[in-house]
Amino acid sequence: MLIVFTTADLYPQVQSIVDSIPRLNELVTVKDMLDQKPEPSAYHLIVRSKSGIVQPIDWFNVLPPYLLPEAIDFNADHLLGLLFAKLGNYENAYDYFQGNQVLLNDIDIINCLQNGIPVDTQRLTTALGEFEEYRFCHNSAILHHYAATEGSFDTDKTRYFYREALNSAPDGEHYAFTARQYAIFLTDCGELLQAEHLLEDAIKTALSDDAIMEMKAVLCGVWMKKLVVPYDTALLATLKNTLWEVLQHYQQQGRPTEEALLLVDAAQVANYAESFAESLGYITRAVDILRKVDMPELLAQAQYRRGILLYTWAKKDSPQFFRGALEAFQEALKVFSRDETPEVFADIQQYLGVIYAEIPDEVKKKSIWAGISAGSFQQALLYYTTADHPYEYAMVCNNYANALTKYPAAVHSDNLEKALFYYTEALAVRTAADWPLERAVTLLNYVETSWFLNLEGKNGSDRSLFDQMVEHAQEALVLTNDPAIIKEAKAQLDKLAELRVALELV
Repeated sequence: MLIVFTTADLYPQVQSIVDSIPRLNELVTVKDMLDQKPEPSAYHLIVRSKSGIVQPIDWFNVLPPYLLPEAIDFNADHLLGLLFAKLGNYENAYDYFQGNQVLLNDIDIINCLQNGIPVDTQRLTTALGEFEEYRFCHNSAILHHYAATEGSFDTDKTRYFYREALNSAPDGEHYAFTARQYAIFLTDCGELLQAEHLLEDAIKTALSDDAIMEMKAVLCGVWMKKLVVPYDTALLATLKNTLWEVLQHYQQQGRPTEEALLLVDAAQVANYAESFAESLGYITRAVDILRKVDMPELLAQAQYRRGILLYTWAKKDSPQFFRGALEAFQEALKVFSRDETPEVFADIQQYLGVIYAEIPDEVKKKSIWAGISAGSFQQALLYYTTADHPYEYAMVCNNYANALTKYPAAVHSDNLEKALFYYTEALAVRTAADWPLERAVTLLNYVETSWFLNLEGKNGSDRSLFDQMVEHAQEALVLTNDPAIIKEAKAQLDKLAELRVALELV
């Protein structure tokens, strides 16, 4: 609900303006500023006799981060126009702003930003004054960042206007408001260190706890992207503590959607730290919240993350969690369809391929699961091709080959021969130069699977397959310093040496 905060002397006039439109008072509440403190939300407006209509900085992120003039003259048209705009009724809002072309233009730009419509930066206007200079630079940066077409997006101009806005910010709170958006831009560009430093600087200048917490929320996003295997335990601990701090802040403010999104991140961090029970608790809370607030797309995203968590847990010698992962992924697929979100759909399909191959069940159902597993991998490979997604293609091929070794014996095909084919497909992409660790894993998978084929052959030995196994194990041994890979490669070479003697191969 929209709330207009005002002083006791203006309260009757403001209430009268709201009451003048039938049923508007069902959506808009007028309150005395002495009775309740306005929140930093674009759904709150402040009306004072001297400053007119003021929009608090929107730290709740409910509308696009576009700045209106610092103070707007208080009259019925301006107030009603702003209220209708915030209710999403732009047609009525435009009528009320016919006498103020600057506000009409600003409100139309916000409408475009909300609906993903490109905006020409030439539409921006400016006036004399410190705040207007800052507002122009900030809004220019926002339009370059969020409202440019694919062909007109200019990284340098976006960066320039963000920096100019920071330099001209009238106070620490507005500096932080611009810094938040600039940090998001830098993060999207992969400039994580710059984004981190900017946010840490903005935290020092921010004037309110709301600003500080929003800086920390974005900072958590930067740290999430900085995490790489092997995970930095100190960074994981810092990230976990900061997420919890922001989470408590959102709970106090009654912001369930933001709380749920943070819980999803907290679950992922706990998963990285292999605190699976803690992670499951976070993601389950997120799913429950998103069900209550009726956010199907965000709920599907949470179910997707829940599926990955349970899948990871199942792969850590806890196969009983495969069924929970399967249910979570199936829920996610109700939103992430092949036509609307092909990349997420393909990713889920490759997870399902593994799950159907490894899920514990009675023997007579294994053949059914194997068929569904193969179909899932084939669905994934329709999207992940060598040309467009080489890394993912190799990953799916490797996982499909692993699954084939677990399928029941097939009447009309040799699953092991097919597995070697898909390992070879993966190796064609996983070169020693580009992905040495992944290549070493696939090489050893190839060797392990080859043991189940007939190495003796019709003439006493299949020399070509044996030589291929030795070659793969030797290559894996020198590709990486990973101790587990080295240990496995040496073990395979020892076994092959024993087989060489047993079969009298020279």
